[in-house]
Amino acid sequence: IISHDLGVVGEIADHVVVMRHGIVREQGAVAGIFANPQNSYTKALLACRPTLEQRAPRLMVIDDHIAAQGRMEHSVPDGLVAAEMPRAKPKDPNARVIIEASALTKSFWLQSGVFGRKEFRAVKGATFKLRQGHTLGVVGESGSGKTTMGLALLRLHEPSGGPVGGSVTFDGIDLLALSKGAMLPMRKRIQVVFQNPYASLNPRFTVGQTLTEPMTIHGIGTGPDDREARARALLIKVGLTEEAMDKYPHEFSGGQRQRIAIARCLTLDPEVLVLDEAVSALDVSVQAQVLNLLKDLQDELGLAYIFISHDLAVVRFMADEVLVMKDGEVVEQASVAQILDAPQQDYTRRLLGAIPRGYQAAA
Repeated sequence: IISHDLGVVGEIADHVVVMRHGIVREQGAVAGIFANPQNSYTKALLACRPTLEQRAPRLMVIDDHIAAQGRMEHSVPDGLVAAEMPRAKPKDPNARVIIEASALTKSFWLQSGVFGRKEFRAVKGATFKLRQGHTLGVVGESGSGKTTMGLALLRLHEPSGGPVGGSVTFDGIDLLALSKGAMLPMRKRIQVVFQNPYASLNPRFTVGQTLTEPMTIHGIGTGPDDREARARALLIKVGLTEEAMDKYPHEFSGGQRQRIAIARCLTLDPEVLVLDEAVSALDVSVQAQVLNLLKDLQDELGLAYIFISHDLAVVRFMADEVLVMKDGEVVEQASVAQILDAPQQDYTRRLLGAIPRGYQAAA
């Protein structure tokens, strides 16, 4: 098994080989490696992963953890060095509701016979609220309707593909009732980061073109020079350098591409980001960097996130409230602590029970 998912490796494998930069750093029986890792890189890999048991305000990344091991005799289980642990920024429970979905439905037309068609309802009456500066996690197994719901509220499904029902209000404006022209200025305010950073960037565009095109379309900036300056500043904000402007997507790693995708969203000064499995394609060390970046941007800019994920440990780290979806329906909705620590529905308990937990043996 070749995998960056430590939970799966710990659950299934008997023997494990840990590699970095083409070099085997450590190998041995899974129980020994996970319970008592000897190499600093192995320890860092295990430490930078979020866990289901506790919510850290920040994740330690690989290089930071290795450096910290040189300064301290031990590390804490959640991957944070106690002396350097930042405080989580408190969320305002009375922050304004920026998005409110009511009885949201989305259907697709399926071919039925030669002349007929039938309706398949992929989202069935989803109702939820998202507050400014908060993160709403959306979880469920594959095919539960998570991504379809996110795309429906963004109006990224063509109407010919099947009807969308209910309402999605953004600052009191029903997005589903707007014409295509009236929807355009609203798209500045709600942006999306897709799952696959290798497919979501135009390979023919330089990074500079990728970042300046949305600003040109929406009339942001006083001219090309101003837009380019804004793009350069955003690259620095997401942890890249200005030199990236003239490069193409294939010259970057997956984590760097996802940072570029996030920067592209930020060119429009949005208020909401829909993050559709935005870190699931990244290895555990890069994932920690991107998750920390998202937290930092939320604290700095007051962004609200709809965080769609199958990874409940990541949801624990990111979300304030959680929706659990099954077969297109919201079956449970509550705070992240209540959902993960005291779930009320059998389906939610089964989801939690199905999570590979091998990596947690190191805690």
